[in-house]
Amino acid sequence: MNLNPSSPLSSRIAVLIPCYNEEVSIERVIEDFKKAIPEAEIYVYDNNSTDRTAEIARQCGAYVRQVGLQGKGYVVCQMFADIDADYYVLVDGDATYEAAAAPRMVSLAQENCLDMVNGVRVTDQRDAYRPGHVLGNMMLTGCVTLIFGHRISDLLSGYRVFSRRYVRSFPIVCSGFEIETFLSVHALEMAMPIGEVVTKYVERPAGSSSKLKTYQDGFRILLTIINLVKMEKPLFFFSIVSAILSVIGLSIGIPVTVEFMNTHMVPKLPRTLLAMGLMILAGLSFVCGLIMDMITLSRKENKRLAYIRR
Repeated sequence: MNLNPSSPLSSRIAVLIPCYNEEVSIERVIEDFKKAIPEAEIYVYDNNSTDRTAEIARQCGAYVRQVGLQGKGYVVCQMFADIDADYYVLVDGDATYEAAAAPRMVSLAQENCLDMVNGVRVTDQRDAYRPGHVLGNMMLTGCVTLIFGHRISDLLSGYRVFSRRYVRSFPIVCSGFEIETFLSVHALEMAMPIGEVVTKYVERPAGSSSKLKTYQDGFRILLTIINLVKMEKPLFFFSIVSAILSVIGLSIGIPVTVEFMNTHMVPKLPRTLLAMGLMILAGLSFVCGLIMDMITLSRKENKRLAYIRR
């Protein structure tokens, strides 16, 4: 099989474009991907847009469907459930990603039997990739690297190629923009073969506004990191909670214990009860970590079985 960016791609390819109020850019995105992969079927899933996104997409020849539940995670979930293909190209509808890179990404997946190819964003336009988002991406990437021991260069990229096996084994566990993180986590957790292709990243077209909010999304990134550690390394997470509770409990309880040993009296009963309660909670937290760790191992085994059976 001779596959290169200029040759026809033999597999069934679906281009998936989740959209929310992208009337300014959606026509350009569809037309660019028609040129890049003429044989691909293009699907636009509209997530309660209040503008002409769906109408313009239909006029451009894309398959258009509506998703009522608000959030990109829900849209991707519906796309994966509805669409059958050999390879899936997932891209945002904001015209910031390089459509010309799609054939290279699909070819890389085909030639090397990869389950995910990630589009790594590079840009020389400051406004295209805000410093706050770069920092958040670096924090998440570092967290995931520590957890799994493998690095994905651009964890929050909205431009990816997936195999059929990946899509059929992916469980959606989030509703919003965190979906990009969990797309990467699923591939790493299942030890899937992964590739990366460097792609240009540009500013949105004039008149188009970003749905991202630096401070709000920064807080959500922090919550995502905490949830990731809790889900993937529960024993580590709950051990930290247990250690914190133990330190507080001991700092309160030791002076009370020393006073009791000297006077054989417990004059500060509330402190004694608080210290005891904190130490009990510390023990329960550690036990919860042990139980959750066993559950997580079982969940990973079941997901792995679902993946290899595809």
